[in-house]
Amino acid sequence: MYSMSLADAPAIRVPLHTPVAHLVRGGVTEGVHYGSVVVLGAGGEIELQLGDVEAAFYPRSALKPVQAVAMVRAGLPLDGELLSLAAASHSGEERHLAGTRRILELAGVSEDDLRNVTDLPYDPAVRDGWIREGRAPSRLAQNCSGKHAAMLYTCRLNGWSLDDYLDPKHPLQQAIAEIVEDLTGQRIARVTVDGCGAPLFSVSLHGLARAAARVTASAPGTPEARVADAMREHAEMASGSGRDVAALMRAVPGLLAKDGFEGVEVAALPDGRAVAVKISDGANRARVPVTAAALVRAGVDPALLTEFAGEALLGGGEPVGCVRPVRALDPVTVRACA
Repeated sequence: MYSMSLADAPAIRVPLHTPVAHLVRGGVTEGVHYGSVVVLGAGGEIELQLGDVEAAFYPRSALKPVQAVAMVRAGLPLDGELLSLAAASHSGEERHLAGTRRILELAGVSEDDLRNVTDLPYDPAVRDGWIREGRAPSRLAQNCSGKHAAMLYTCRLNGWSLDDYLDPKHPLQQAIAEIVEDLTGQRIARVTVDGCGAPLFSVSLHGLARAAARVTASAPGTPEARVADAMREHAEMASGSGRDVAALMRAVPGLLAKDGFEGVEVAALPDGRAVAVKISDGANRARVPVTAAALVRAGVDPALLTEFAGEALLGGGEPVGCVRPVRALDPVTVRACA
């Protein structure tokens, strides 16, 4: 692991994104996904950058491992499945709901104490089941409920107030902001509100990759290592049984990966190699193959990543194309288009 001094906050500007993936149908480029990508070597050096990796942006849920590290540093005693859930954007499966209830029980609070928004489960199949059964949206079902339950538990352990735990000035959120700056190596540019209601901190894509690298390269037993171990060992608790990010962690030994809304993904290996991706239009269909290509550039065996090359584009039910990372990112391509 490497150390760094705290840099100034990244500039707030319109990001200078560049093409990172082409939508190819029948040998013709039908569309272009713009974005930014950074690949870090084991020593923290930038090995590849496309687009604008230094502009301020919101990592969305890709920052959850850092938030979980902050809570562990503040005394959160969770490990294993429950710690993975504390860093999760979960699918709303029954195990996620049961785990969140368990965290609330350990904290001595109830679902009524949660301050995240109400929602139906994130996974489409689970959501459809809820609708068929006539179940209403709830705070427990919303994909960030594990993180919010862990926040309440951290507050209870430290004697902090519960009703206002989402206020950016609350001791919990101040502690999280401090660790965000510590692990990204830069000051926060702007604070807003995430979709779940929690404070959201703006850093750079480069800073997000640094933070993930520092989490995975930390010494065993540290808060960082505890979070990384929990998420890797219980990938489905950090996401869901059918989610691409869980499959990616299962496919690549030692990999920690976390996605976020609006086309964000970060992934890092135990030796500190890391990648971070932002797709400007928020499209998952580009996020997955671009992340896979970035990992190949980071030295991951391409054979481990073939299932993440992206879904085929269909014409009349038959494959006629794909979303292909640009040649600057993937000179060989993980998979050629049909």
